[in-house]
Amino acid sequence: MNQRLIAALIAGPLVIILGAVALAAPLPYSKYSPGPTFDVLGTDADDAEIIQVDGHKAYYDDGQIRFTTVLSSSRDRKLSLAEALSAWVDPDEAVVPFDVAHPPDQTAEQEKEEGAAQMTTSQDVAKAVALEEIGEKVEPRLQVAAVSEGGPADGKLLVRDVFVEVDGEKVTGSEQVVKQIRTHDDGSPVTLLMRRDGEEFTVEVTPDVVDGTPRIGVTLGVGYEFPFDIDIEVDPTVGGPSAGLMFSLAIYDTLTPGSLTDGATIAGTGELAADGSVQPIGGIAQKIAGAEDAGAELFMVPPDNCADVADLDPDLRLVKADTMHDARLAIEAWADDPDAVLPAC
Repeated sequence: MNQRLIAALIAGPLVIILGAVALAAPLPYSKYSPGPTFDVLGTDADDAEIIQVDGHKAYYDDGQIRFTTVLSSSRDRKLSLAEALSAWVDPDEAVVPFDVAHPPDQTAEQEKEEGAAQMTTSQDVAKAVALEEIGEKVEPRLQVAAVSEGGPADGKLLVRDVFVEVDGEKVTGSEQVVKQIRTHDDGSPVTLLMRRDGEEFTVEVTPDVVDGTPRIGVTLGVGYEFPFDIDIEVDPTVGGPSAGLMFSLAIYDTLTPGSLTDGATIAGTGELAADGSVQPIGGIAQKIAGAEDAGAELFMVPPDNCADVADLDPDLRLVKADTMHDARLAIEAWADDPDAVLPAC
């Protein structure tokens, strides 16, 4: 046996082993995949309406308005080279830096709390925009968007409690509340006058000092005092702000006679601002793929995401939604005539 053959016999298995190790080694990447879609006009597992209204007539008609989601690989594992290559060639998946999917300055619990707070705020903004679309006026308020489990406010404050006064001073905004809480670095309690379900109550909360800063363990958010009650019962494991537009369209449909979609299925995405404008989101290609799987015929695209869909050719119609009002008009036009000219990217 000559030396070349001996070297080949030794090197061959080593190359195979090294290749296998390289394919399995974790890389600093995560992936986005199409997630489930949720029909906001539908019912939950107990056959209760997702949108529940008290104090105003509700119209439960045919049709579906679905918000879309993205699944991210978990924060406790990074993609292998093999997984990254597989996701890279799959048009419905996206490879993203791990720190983008899971910010390094957040723990898993903080990530969950932020998503829950964003969901609460997105629902309330959606309600306000939908109510203004039907001619109702609502006034913004500062409210509790999330409560940290085990934090100082846990058991004392609830999500959507409205801030009225802090240490005897009328609340004027989030900066004022945060600034006042930070004066309690001596272990003294903050006195809060809050409003819950129309009733005011006073509560004292002693802050924890975290990294030198007094905190009471709540996330502040934009809230409103509505003329009647609207509840959106969605899966509590779903977080983030990107369902705002679809929430608002579904609420509008529920509060007005007839089916906005004329019985058809539409889907979309977009964070909704208080002025009704639609803000960009991430993972839109994966959300469109999920909408296709759900049988949607129309998909609402935030204007700043138009560049992200330029190379897509889905089996549904993409509509640019600058505002909730524009999206509503586009759906109505499409329901009357599927060939109608609609705003496009």
